[in-house]
Amino acid sequence: MAVWIQAQQLQGDALHQMQSLYGQHFPIEVRHYLAQWIEGQLWDSVELENPQDELKAKRLLDSLVQELQRKAEHQVGEDGFLLKIKLGHYASQLKSTYDRCPLELVRCIKHILHSEQRLVQEAVGSGGGGGTMDSLSQRHQQINQTFEELRVSTQETENELRKLQHNQEYFIIQYQENLRIQAQLSSLSAVPAEERTQRETSLQAKRATVEAWLTREANTLQKYRLDLAEKHQKTLGQLRKQQTLILDEELIQWKRRQQLAGNGGPTEGGLDVLQSWCEKLADLIWQNRQQIRRAEHLTQQLPLPGPMEELLTKLNSDITDIISALVTSTFIIEKQPPQVLKTQTKFAATVRLLVGGKLNVHMNPPQVKAVIVSEQQAKALLKNESTRNDSSGEILNNNCVMEYHRTTGTLSAHFRNMSLKRIKRSDRRGAESVTEEKFTVMFESQFSVGGNELVFHVKTLSLPVVVIVHGSQDNNATATVLWDNAFAEPGRVPFIVPDKVLWPQLCEALDMKYKAEMHSARGLCDDNLIFLAQKAFSSASINPEDYRNMTMSWAQFNRESLPGRNFTFWQWFDGVMELMKKHLKPHWNDGAILGFVNKQQAQDMLMSKPNGTFLLRFSDSEIGGITIAWVAENPNKRLVWNLMPYTTKDFSIRSLADRISDLNHLMFLYPDRPKDEVFSKYYTPPLSKAVDGYVKPQIKQVVPEYVYCHPSSGNPTYMDQAPSPSVAHPINFAIFPPIDPMMDADGEFDLEDTMDVARHVEELLRRPMANQWDALTCSIPIYLRELL
Repeated sequence: MAVWIQAQQLQGDALHQMQSLYGQHFPIEVRHYLAQWIEGQLWDSVELENPQDELKAKRLLDSLVQELQRKAEHQVGEDGFLLKIKLGHYASQLKSTYDRCPLELVRCIKHILHSEQRLVQEAVGSGGGGGTMDSLSQRHQQINQTFEELRVSTQETENELRKLQHNQEYFIIQYQENLRIQAQLSSLSAVPAEERTQRETSLQAKRATVEAWLTREANTLQKYRLDLAEKHQKTLGQLRKQQTLILDEELIQWKRRQQLAGNGGPTEGGLDVLQSWCEKLADLIWQNRQQIRRAEHLTQQLPLPGPMEELLTKLNSDITDIISALVTSTFIIEKQPPQVLKTQTKFAATVRLLVGGKLNVHMNPPQVKAVIVSEQQAKALLKNESTRNDSSGEILNNNCVMEYHRTTGTLSAHFRNMSLKRIKRSDRRGAESVTEEKFTVMFESQFSVGGNELVFHVKTLSLPVVVIVHGSQDNNATATVLWDNAFAEPGRVPFIVPDKVLWPQLCEALDMKYKAEMHSARGLCDDNLIFLAQKAFSSASINPEDYRNMTMSWAQFNRESLPGRNFTFWQWFDGVMELMKKHLKPHWNDGAILGFVNKQQAQDMLMSKPNGTFLLRFSDSEIGGITIAWVAENPNKRLVWNLMPYTTKDFSIRSLADRISDLNHLMFLYPDRPKDEVFSKYYTPPLSKAVDGYVKPQIKQVVPEYVYCHPSSGNPTYMDQAPSPSVAHPINFAIFPPIDPMMDADGEFDLEDTMDVARHVEELLRRPMANQWDALTCSIPIYLRELL
């Protein structure tokens, strides 16, 4: 009910927009009296395009009707009697309206709730909650004010046109009277002379009076026509200016927000507001066009000397250009196809005509076709050059009929099951890879307005898409898409983007993407960005302030490998996001993962902390890896130790929280938080008792109590973890008391620990080592070596 309470506090245009959501299809009284019930239902759980969810929708409809009937029954008193009748009527009305199409009811209510929430958010965001500011920005208020001025001027020209028509009709009557007088004068030759003279004098006087009036009235009519044409010119100028503001600024901004949403920016909103503006434009343009055509008809009925015919021809041409620009520009892609498009994989898209409900386009629903074209073909299309109707691939299920949804007033086509069967690539240039090649899905249609009076062929291009044939290409394709979405400029030639950008611009794009992947407001802080800059530019000696003026090229971003590595900067960063998204998102959002810290920084941070303090940082050497660094005491000095990095594969076996729980020597999360306080809510509950006589084994993580350095290599042999590089000499020491991990307190073998050591043996055998067997046997307890 909270949304409804806030919606009732809207003012001005926002309140008007909210009220316009309701009507006979869903009365506002139903929303008011069932506000709490309506907001408590799971409307979003119903998929409108899934016929199987019709049963869910039917249950919601029946429940709504029952709630209305129950509400009606509880009304008492004189006022309650009238409300009881009204609510009962609404219950019957909704039942009869939606009984055969319950999904339409869900569509209607979802549209209403989402629109109300948007209006409330806009009002709060602009300070409209206090009534001092409207829910729209000052600029939007100016647009609405201009619409009011256009409405008034259009009504004025309508009144002037009616007055002109009335005067012209009277003029024609008087002109016919003059012709009748002339006919009478011509017939006087058969009348006797005495009578003829008297009648002729009278008729000539009458004719002179009529002709004088006709002359004056002809001049007046011509002035009326010229004044009307001048007013139409002024109105058309205002319409063109308003349309430019809406299409070339507001709609372009919406498209830009839609593009940034592909990088994780805020989900684009305001399309319903844009549609309302475009529909108002369509109404006003069409009314003025009809007025101009009526003025042309009047001119043809009564030709008068002067430039009127040329003026009306010019006005008609101008108004046709304006409506053509409106219709072709408002054919948009509401839901973009995926920008990384894999062949042989189903994908969806939605196109929408923002003026479809006003020009009666839906009376003859147009068909939309989707084709995929290359960057070169897209350039030719924008230049109106012929592309010989070639496409760069074959899309299955690429035809769809636009449907009109009366409850929302939208005309759209939903492509639900498209699939790219094949792709035809162009010759690549230089170092360009297939994942840098851009295509676009073009949607085209043809429809008429005004009863086939005007026919339009419309096209619209999707955001750039990168076509892949295997999941391994997804990483590099995503880099191309991210760079294009972040740095494309409005009105560009397809699909030109700068080759170099300032580092802060790239930081903004990376932060946006990272927050979207984490579904969190916690993005990349300044320290994180400094770490990334040092990694991207392979330099830790540059002053952090200097990074603000440095530029990064596309090649540095995702074409050239980082020094000493076999992966690019983006591949490393994307690997981090993939790991976090799949397994570590809650821990990042809790602030438990520092992540963007190098090995030396970790050592400096931990050495001043008590033994057992640890932190989590991303691996420098492995894509999608995270390691635990902790400080511990050895017989000679304190050291910082680093476990071998965990990857997605490791966390699919055992979670990070459980692994940290297993390691008793990890006690405090940096700087000083007890680990159980941070991670206990993510621990896996203890195993249940035996079922059907079977005991389920449990995997546990351990760190070997001894680290042995092979004499021949002088380097430590790693088990699950690696000691810090600061350990340079062969040493043999115990980090913890030398208790045999295979024995319990009573000296008996522990089954779980035995299985754990066996698992470590198996993992060790899979790792590349100079002498696996020596490393293995020197790290296994004596009794297990004998068994082997």
